[in-house]
Amino acid sequence: MTPRENRNDSLQSSSDRIRHVRLSSINLPLATPISDAKVLTGVQKPMTDIVFLFAEISTDEGHNGIGFSYSKRAGGPAQYAHAKEIADRLLGEDPNDIASIYTKLLWAGASVGRSGVATQAIAALDIALYDLKAKRAGLSLSKFLGSYRQSVQSYNTSGGFLHLAIEEVKDRATASLAEGIGGIKIKVGQPDSRIDLGRVAALREHLGPDVPLMVDANQQWDRPTAMRVGRALEQFDLVWIEEPLDAYDAEGHAQLATALDTSIATGEMLSSVAEHISLIEHRSVDILQPDAPRIGGITPFLRLAALADQAGLHLAPHFAMEIHLHLAAGYPREPWVEHFEWLNPLFNERLENRDGRMIVPNRLGLGFTLSDQAHAWVTDTVELGKF
Repeated sequence: MTPRENRNDSLQSSSDRIRHVRLSSINLPLATPISDAKVLTGVQKPMTDIVFLFAEISTDEGHNGIGFSYSKRAGGPAQYAHAKEIADRLLGEDPNDIASIYTKLLWAGASVGRSGVATQAIAALDIALYDLKAKRAGLSLSKFLGSYRQSVQSYNTSGGFLHLAIEEVKDRATASLAEGIGGIKIKVGQPDSRIDLGRVAALREHLGPDVPLMVDANQQWDRPTAMRVGRALEQFDLVWIEEPLDAYDAEGHAQLATALDTSIATGEMLSSVAEHISLIEHRSVDILQPDAPRIGGITPFLRLAALADQAGLHLAPHFAMEIHLHLAAGYPREPWVEHFEWLNPLFNERLENRDGRMIVPNRLGLGFTLSDQAHAWVTDTVELGKF
């Protein structure tokens, strides 16, 4: 092939354009209402379902990508409504130009800001574009982005909620470890911290000294309580204490991170890179916990990961293991991925845990396709462009 022919072929390969976008709102019911400390302190009701915004993008050359965002308790319809308003901006765009598309979508909804619902709606589209681009390259998303490892440390959260009696928490922890999951996280933050300490003590005794154990207070302590309970928890050799304070209290988290031997982790409730930067600048955390769908997708997540690594922080992305496994595999420092089986009914494929680690799949892109059950749970859908 001559240089001119090669150049022409290259130009042809980049002429693909987005021709169709499908948005779907999917309501995933939970088998049992879920309670954490926010329920026991009265600020929230038990969680009964999760609302997902799915985006499916197709191109003229037949390439396809899928991505999702989500909301717990409230906000799902708002994400879907915002996505419907801006998604037509993708039509006719080169799907390779993810950065410029992201900027275009931000400006389309600039009047409602660059965080929260506005960027969470963009997240589903952004993730779908990365899925599409990785598939087009013939690679898994982790390989496409560049990975450091083929598996990531995993820990289970779904068996440690506060609506469960401690004996059931023990049983679920045993089952999780038998499935190859590496660590166990349980919820704390009850109005009576003595109950929390008793549950942690019972589980530590059950697990023994070597199993990684984490706790999550879901922002329900004030500064004095967090310091007092944090010191009492030191005896249990925890991997981290998660969300001990309000998510936006960077200064308070910094005080805890300085005073306690146990690592402090937070970030899941923040909805922009800018909000995470405050945690980094205040040295508020040892372990950052961003959520790609919440902060706007993979594009901002990669920016944040670079900043976190530069600051010497460890990473434990929140929820959505189907996305975060790929992103964690590309983080320079050894990360953790949170195992939740709640999303399993949405997909035809499954992730594997072995010897305490979640295996990064070799399937193309994210490596997931929507199940028949997911399609049955669709509450609304809109299609833009020509299919």
